[in-house]
Amino acid sequence: MTQKIQIGKLAMLVASLTPDELEPFTASLEEVQYCQGKAGSMDIQKVIAAVETAAKRNGIISQDVYRETHALYHAILESLEGVMRGQLGIGNMMRTVGLRFAIVRGEPYDREEEGDWI
Repeated sequence: MTQKIQIGKLAMLVASLTPDELEPFTASLEEVQYCQGKAGSMDIQKVIAAVETAAKRNGIISQDVYRETHALYHAILESLEGVMRGQLGIGNMMRTVGLRFAIVRGEPYDREEEGDWI
């Protein structure tokens, strides 16, 4: 499989950079759907809800298609495990997280059968 778009790298750039700093990446970003946002809470479910709401409001996923919501949910959990080094119980530790996030959706592979990735 050959990757034509590196979705993970684009997501890191969108989450990390300002709109002005993203200008050199305009051509790559035109090939995907994306949005960015912020979430802060002691409750992990509120963080998940903030990301999911941003995805729905920006048309990244459809509210009516469970498969898309489910894929996003697992992408969020995977991301949180990376940020929290496996400790998803932030509320249990009385810690508040302040996160900037990006959601990127596109077709990273040449093969059409691979479909969209989030």
